[in-house]
Amino acid sequence: MQAPPTSSAPPVTPRRHRRSKAVGLAALAVSMLMAFPTAQAAFGDEAAEVPGGGDLGPNVMVFDPSTPDIQGKVDEVFKKQESNQFGTDRYALMFKPGTYDNINAQIGFYTSIAGLGLNPDDTTFNGDVTVDAGWFDGNATQNFWRSAENLALNPVSGTNRWAVSQAAPFRRMHVKGGLNLAPDGYGWASGGYIADSKIDGEVGPYSQQQWYTRDSSVGGWGNGVWNMTFSGVEGAPAQSFPEPPYTTLDNTPVSREKPFLYLDGDDYKVFVPAKRTNARGTTWADGTPEGESIPLDQFYVVKEGATAETINAAVDQGLHLLFTPGVYHVDQPIEIDRENTVALGLGLATIIPDNGVTALKVGDVDGVKVAGLLVDAGPDNSETLVEVGPEGASADHSANPTSLQDVFVRVGGAGAGKATTGMVVNSNDTIVDHTWLWRADHGEGVGWETNRSDYGLTVNGDNVLATGLFVEHFNKYDVQWNGENGKTIFFQNEKAYDAPNQDAIQNGDIKGYAAYKVDDSVTTHEGWGMGSYCFFNVDPTIQQHHGFQAPVKPGVKFHDLLVVSLGGKGQYEHVINDTGDPTSGDTTVPSQVVSFP
Repeated sequence: MQAPPTSSAPPVTPRRHRRSKAVGLAALAVSMLMAFPTAQAAFGDEAAEVPGGGDLGPNVMVFDPSTPDIQGKVDEVFKKQESNQFGTDRYALMFKPGTYDNINAQIGFYTSIAGLGLNPDDTTFNGDVTVDAGWFDGNATQNFWRSAENLALNPVSGTNRWAVSQAAPFRRMHVKGGLNLAPDGYGWASGGYIADSKIDGEVGPYSQQQWYTRDSSVGGWGNGVWNMTFSGVEGAPAQSFPEPPYTTLDNTPVSREKPFLYLDGDDYKVFVPAKRTNARGTTWADGTPEGESIPLDQFYVVKEGATAETINAAVDQGLHLLFTPGVYHVDQPIEIDRENTVALGLGLATIIPDNGVTALKVGDVDGVKVAGLLVDAGPDNSETLVEVGPEGASADHSANPTSLQDVFVRVGGAGAGKATTGMVVNSNDTIVDHTWLWRADHGEGVGWETNRSDYGLTVNGDNVLATGLFVEHFNKYDVQWNGENGKTIFFQNEKAYDAPNQDAIQNGDIKGYAAYKVDDSVTTHEGWGMGSYCFFNVDPTIQQHHGFQAPVKPGVKFHDLLVVSLGGKGQYEHVINDTGDPTSGDTTVPSQVVSFP
């Protein structure tokens, strides 16, 4: 049975979805303090020079403590975005260093809130940054696509509420009190991710089914339901899976925190944190973090209407990329093939391929940092949506790896979309830190063939590390891992709900495609804190042979695996290969195997 919460909250019930109410939004124009020339499109064989710098566009709202009616402006954005699950508006709420009193910033869809200091304590709220689920009858399982970063909070009640599910990072935050990860009423929740943060008090997951916390500090941890995983977290509970379901690693093998925009005096810069090995605790606990600052004039500030041609010209010219909040349609891949290039999105900036191209390609070069982007499949099938390194990539990037952070992929939901594979990682040593690759199970353009996408993540590179890997609902393998010496710390998966029958998922003589498959050729691989869930609501009689599949070799190791049948809709016969007890019955039943082999 599932591990019950240790609070007074009722036990968690199966995660389910229904279509949200989409609300159309008007753009909210806000004047900015800086003005620079705007970029010009490239024409012909010789591209016009793309200028660096510029204002941050109409959907970045910048506040200082003297700004009038901050609460009213923040509330206006929330009113528009609270239930706008598949809308096209995007917002970033940015707060200059200082102290802000009596703030309750409620954060809705496609909204990011962040401080503009070099350290979280530079920007302090005497108040809260809140996510709740009133818009969805107290169910937080669809609180996606939002973020909070680089702020210090003194919560009014002593505890801040952040009731989210996937694609809602809580990064570089200092909560001077407790943190509640459940919605009011302790309804369903399916999160989540914390990194580089300090929570002085206790974190209360309550009804959260799973959670991953990396390189942080917590004053305590309240309970666990199915899968609570920690790496490099000071104050984390001791290893105890499955009762309670805590997977705890003292350190994170390799990590690099997400780049972020900040103010150095009156000048905007992007800070790029340095790579860490065997990381533990926050990057900022002892003062200024290690890394480099890049002035805004070395970035092409991308705004809605920009073409892939101009974006690529900017990269060729030597500029980094700062995508302002918006939706970007591309008719050719955005190609980043210059080492150490930063491509940072604000406000869930979204890229859509219009004609079946790959939306984003990264070359087999050192040190590219891609962060804060949502890639949404278009109506014409793309073979891949995000590609890191070309096929056959072989360079050694161990000293300076490429990193992807808060890079999300969506197929369907906002409309019919198709992609054979969501993300392919060919480059060695890549860090994939917090990604949600999602074939939509609700919204518009959803159906077994309507938003067809066979594979979520394919890893061909060696020495690739995934920290906080969320992959759901793909038609075949959610994850295929072909590279050597791969590592995954925390994995959350649901198999596709909408499989019409057993034949539709049959994999040769195997019932169903594993959620996470390590290729038979692999000799070394390791994973910690990994769960796969099924909810075959179209045909509840479907049998899934296992959640995980891997070769039986001394170098292939898994720690703390589980499979769950949600509401008894379908069944896993085993956890990994032929090992582990089946799920059964008509209630939510987890089955665990502590290690493999």
